Amino acid sequence: MAATVTLSGRTDPGLLASLDPLLREWLPRQRWFAGKGRPVTGFSLVAATELLPAHTRLGLYHLLVRAHQPATPGDCYQLLIGTREALPPRLAPALIGHVTQGPLAGRTVFDALYDTRPAEVLLEALRTGARIGGLRCERDPGQEIRSGLVPRRLTGEQSNSSVVYGDTFILKLLRRVVPGVNPDLELPLALAREGCPRVPAPTAWMYGDAGEGEGEGDAYVLAVLQPYVQGAADGWELALRELAKGEDFAAEARALGRATAEVHGALARALPTATLGQAQIRPMVDGMTGRLDAAAQAVPALRPYAPALRTAFTALADLAAEGHTWTAQRVHGDLHLGQCLRSPGGQWSLIDFEGEPARPLAERRMPQPTVRDVAGMLRSFDYAAHSADPPAPAWAHACRAAYCSGYAEVAGVDPRTDPVLLRAHETDKAVYEVVYEARHRPDWLPVPLSAIHRLAAPDLP
Repeated sequence: MAATVTLSGRTDPGLLASLDPLLREWLPRQRWFAGKGRPVTGFSLVAATELLPAHTRLGLYHLLVRAHQPATPGDCYQLLIGTREALPPRLAPALIGHVTQGPLAGRTVFDALYDTRPAEVLLEALRTGARIGGLRCERDPGQEIRSGLVPRRLTGEQSNSSVVYGDTFILKLLRRVVPGVNPDLELPLALAREGCPRVPAPTAWMYGDAGEGEGEGDAYVLAVLQPYVQGAADGWELALRELAKGEDFAAEARALGRATAEVHGALARALPTATLGQAQIRPMVDGMTGRLDAAAQAVPALRPYAPALRTAFTALADLAAEGHTWTAQRVHGDLHLGQCLRSPGGQWSLIDFEGEPARPLAERRMPQPTVRDVAGMLRSFDYAAHSADPPAPAWAHACRAAYCSGYAEVAGVDPRTDPVLLRAHETDKAVYEVVYEARHRPDWLPVPLSAIHRLAAPDLP
């Protein structure tokens, strides 16, 4: 690897200034940019490391950049910026722009993950456990990482970016990063220690040092390398294919329920659990109620249902007031069909333990009832069924029942035996979906609204 130089916003303020006008245009267009709809008012440099010399044929910078926006503290993003005199046609989709001032004047800058050489630099750093400026890589000594694996960038990512190396490993590069322990590394490592086969064990990972005032010196988790499940089918795509063919999906849903319960069991063994009584349930209910009230203000179509939906949360508070308690533990936090892979041999795996990226890191790492994950998967079956033409509510009902039955076969408890807790979490998830669809995909709004209509029915507990 080429010699590296660590830069900082204080010692080279011209670097970020030269990129600023280009990033203002490019960053909000990326699917993983969280601040859509609000203008970017400026940037501050958290850290910068030169991985390949900037003025050679191909330069490479690793940047942690905070994007400032009105009424927010600003999110920190991980950028891999490549520099060339001119881009070859194959890299045209990666173009960020042409720099006209500062230390990179006259160079063309681009998203370096589109290029093979920068991706090779990342893998070599992970393979050798490199420390480069404020970047440091660690790895599992029990897993071999061969050099020379050919990288290819995956398309269609949303909150992060991924590169596959030779169909052997997949690197997940986190885009919106916060300092602290990231569950996307923490939980798979814990599951690997438990020997849980349902989650690929991390092979290597990369940290970045936080700057002053960036989380009291906590490091950023920047990337995680894991084995690639070759030939695996994404759960969402598999479900849609079976739906299109009119095939039953209940057997797969049952197997997925078993896999979920196995992961929950391993997490409960690996990490502390907690008991939720009235003192803990009250803030949970208040949060659910607050999200409902805010959603009803934002989406008028939700307002007629709000009073009935609120009973889903008050019923949970009432049970807690009567002395009922629940067990909480670490969970996936954002479980749906797209977070599941089925191998060619029929084995289901769970991936992407980051949780809902929009929620604070401390909240994502809190113990939760396992039914939170169950509710997310039940909503996912509903979404798949409504993607069919015509919609297939009976298909969703069969999948929901099979998933809960499979879960019970391993966990010993069927989630449906606690209908108040399940309804509260499914209602909370559907309310979130209503807001998301209203803002981003209005054509999809009828999907969560159909669930809202069902969850508001008076005959439900």
